[in-house]
Amino acid sequence: MGSYEAAYRLAETDPEYFWLVAARGITWNAFPKQALDASEAPIFRWFPDGALNTCFNAVDRHVLAGHGERNAIIYDSPVTDSKRTVSYTELLDQVSRFAGVLSNLGIGKGDRVVIYMPMIPEAVVAMLATARLGAVHSVVFGGFAPAELAARIDDAAPKVIVAASCGVEPSRTIAYLPLVDEAISLSQHKPAATVVFQRPELVAQLHDGVHDWADLLAVAEPHDCVSVQATDPLYILYTSGTTGKPKGVVRDNGGHAVAMQWSLGNVYDIGPGDVFWAASDVGWVVGHSYIVYAPLIAGATTVMYEGKPVGTPDAGAFWRMIDEYKINALFCAPTAIRAIKKEDHEGALIANYDLSSLKALFQAGERLDPDTYHWATKHLKVPVIDNWWQTETGWPIAANLRGLEPMTIKPGSPTVAVPGFFVHVVDGEGKQVAPGVEGSIVIKLPMPPGTLPTLWGNDQRYIDSYLSTFDGYYTTGDGGMIDNEGYVYVLGRTDDVINVAGHRLSTGSMEAVVASHPLVAECAVIGVQDQLKGQIPRAFVVLKSGSEIDPVQLEKEIVQSIRNEIGAVASLKEVVIVPALPKTRSGKILRRTMRGIADGRPEAVPGTIEDVRVLDAITPLLKSTKA
Repeated sequence: MGSYEAAYRLAETDPEYFWLVAARGITWNAFPKQALDASEAPIFRWFPDGALNTCFNAVDRHVLAGHGERNAIIYDSPVTDSKRTVSYTELLDQVSRFAGVLSNLGIGKGDRVVIYMPMIPEAVVAMLATARLGAVHSVVFGGFAPAELAARIDDAAPKVIVAASCGVEPSRTIAYLPLVDEAISLSQHKPAATVVFQRPELVAQLHDGVHDWADLLAVAEPHDCVSVQATDPLYILYTSGTTGKPKGVVRDNGGHAVAMQWSLGNVYDIGPGDVFWAASDVGWVVGHSYIVYAPLIAGATTVMYEGKPVGTPDAGAFWRMIDEYKINALFCAPTAIRAIKKEDHEGALIANYDLSSLKALFQAGERLDPDTYHWATKHLKVPVIDNWWQTETGWPIAANLRGLEPMTIKPGSPTVAVPGFFVHVVDGEGKQVAPGVEGSIVIKLPMPPGTLPTLWGNDQRYIDSYLSTFDGYYTTGDGGMIDNEGYVYVLGRTDDVINVAGHRLSTGSMEAVVASHPLVAECAVIGVQDQLKGQIPRAFVVLKSGSEIDPVQLEKEIVQSIRNEIGAVASLKEVVIVPALPKTRSGKILRRTMRGIADGRPEAVPGTIEDVRVLDAITPLLKSTKA
């Protein structure tokens, strides 16, 4: 029996033993005697009698063990032309003092702090300082517009917002405080204070209720770690879903810490002193799990890159980083590799750098297409490893476990279910299908530690959203199959969520904005295949009877509305006027059919629709694109 098979079977047959052994990798104030609490199923809790502090595990324990001089963070910012390293000792000093700042502002155990910052070390400091107090942070991606930030403020009800004065992009500087101020004006909940980290690229003009980070830090005393129950929340991360307010995915302290420690070593083969680069943003789940918590809990060095590391003018930025910092593993979305491939198809730039430190390239966030896999494998000469997971799970559902037992790589598959995730494919009635047959991918309950125990303040919405479709299973919203060797293949979403350059976005939320235009009678936003970004949204609109408008002007207005309401991250740039939308007899728009035609899959067209002529009329429009 191989290491993987043994671990998988043990996690299935004796999860108490398996996860209590895994829990030994964490420093506890009270070591748990029980792994799983199923008393309120289908709401499950891990390590209910355990107590710990996540910040202590990520920072203090490494300093106490004599590793304070080891680099905790490597920060590289081409957009500001700056670089620096932060040792574990330096990180402990900054985090403990900023925890004192938050404490002075009234933050204590269970209080919420919203963090709206770019990719700078101070974002990590704010996250860890919140965790140090036993409080709950909610990081909001800096690309979101004020309306999106306001929705998160209303749901999380933070006492304090922590922001930077600006974000810096290759072509512009974005003032953050006006966006925060507008979000607060839009929200029903009003935070007591805002703390701003002033950046030299743009200094914010402060006003009542807004405090300077440096001024508060200068008078704050370091704060010790506050012990919390393992089941207490560590953070809330909002995720796109179907229409309606965003869903606040909760991550608890104990299960999360155990999962981060276990996964970094067993999935990614990274341990103390190794250098790990997750080329994402702290505002996304990859940033939470594998920029901040997993590397620091494991005692590794994490890399923070501010800017876009691919495309012009520097298609070799990835390779420069690996060479300069001796990075052992790189984790990014396939979009990044496709962008490099577009600029340097023959891989000529790679030869200019020493990549001998790199052990593997990990890909996630969207499907790894075979062409990208083969190009990266050929030119990097290291294993190229797909892994599949979600904001909700917090760590990989399926992976090639490089630290536990490396397996044969099959292009198009993230390999096998990770121990603790019992993945099945079912038909519409919830019955398991045969190997190789497509269906809905589901995970048998309970899911392992580190996954979401619920949604913030709404257990029923959690049950309705994820646990009600198939009895006894968590519904992933992805479709796919499992082959006869147990390899999982994820073939696409079954709901309205699309992956744009690795960013999980709701077409339903975009439709709500498009439909608000005064001339739009009805609309559909679908994700269509894109050579660079994987998917991009395209809006199809039917105008109200008698409406007249220049299509270019309509597109301009709708695109701007999406930017205002959701943010540029939505990437909606194309609006197509159509005479009608194809529907079922019950009036449901055939979005799946439209996606199939747009992607060149006519087999996706159902046998009966209300009006075939409608579909025939829009087919040329579905197949065409400005790109």
